[in-house]
Amino acid sequence: MIFEQIASGGCQSYLLGCADTCAGALIDPEVSQIDRYLALASRDALRIRFVIDTHTHADHFSAARQIADRLGAMTVMHLASPAPGVDMRVDDGESLVLGRLRLQVLHTPGHTADSMCLVGEDRVFTGDTLLIGATGRTDLPTGDPEALYDSLFGRLLKLDPALQVYPAHDYKGRSHSTIGEEIAANPRLQQRDRAAFVRMMKSLDLSMPIHLTEALRTNMSGGKTVAQMLAEAAACVPFMSMAELRARVEAAPAGLIVLDVRERDAYEGGHIPGARLLPRGQLELRVNHELPDPTARIVTCCDFGRISTLAAATLRTMGFQRVVALDGGMKSWIEAGYPVRAGPAA
Repeated sequence: MIFEQIASGGCQSYLLGCADTCAGALIDPEVSQIDRYLALASRDALRIRFVIDTHTHADHFSAARQIADRLGAMTVMHLASPAPGVDMRVDDGESLVLGRLRLQVLHTPGHTADSMCLVGEDRVFTGDTLLIGATGRTDLPTGDPEALYDSLFGRLLKLDPALQVYPAHDYKGRSHSTIGEEIAANPRLQQRDRAAFVRMMKSLDLSMPIHLTEALRTNMSGGKTVAQMLAEAAACVPFMSMAELRARVEAAPAGLIVLDVRERDAYEGGHIPGARLLPRGQLELRVNHELPDPTARIVTCCDFGRISTLAAATLRTMGFQRVVALDGGMKSWIEAGYPVRAGPAA
């Protein structure tokens, strides 16, 4: 078997495949590691056939759809997953075939309603159902401590004690454990009484994941993250440095438009001399009146350089092929001591 464990912060992803047929699968991919996954698959001559999420993640952004689209692979989730556009929905007892390898689906609700584990010949990928020295939390959407108890004590912990446990998260640098080791030493599994286990899970005082709302929105809907939108915008627009723009502003060349896309109060508090105001929220509605010449050279700017990048990408989509974004924002412009003018637009 070809096997690679990829850590990204506390997230754990797994690339595995059949050495004889080169059929591969990727489990719980995280969006910041896409190029790494593809490089590893290429190195091992694996053709990724399945991109699997063990559950709807709330603490990281799944890369399943992006990778599947790039490789012509199939996304896989449990039948109970709310995510739209899943190519293959699997249920308890079914198996994914990778050449000579088999991954059997074990539905283990509790952390989420769609949580599942994937059981191989000598290992089990437990998602967030069972962690090393812990279990998945049950206080997030669709979490259920009683269901988690049944999944753990009624199903997962009855597997071969020698099975290696590979979870979707570990924050202490550990790679894996075994079912037997977790039964013996995992503090949460020492609460074998159902009522006591449920009380324990309900009393855990855990902080919420930083990106909870955005992660759930994107992972459940198939939508894009803000970071993904910014990355896509930055990939299709050129940038101008602050020093270059300052030199051009001081030279006052004809035909250069500095377009401030912030709101009016921010603009009036201080803007680049000569900049015109066109808030990002009004861009599409006012662009024909404010920017009648699609050949004009335009530099967009905002507070931190993010909104201006999105605005520049939008303008390019609309036909303004000479628009660029300022590499930085007004905060950096002011800190650099570059000229600023306050007051309303002329």
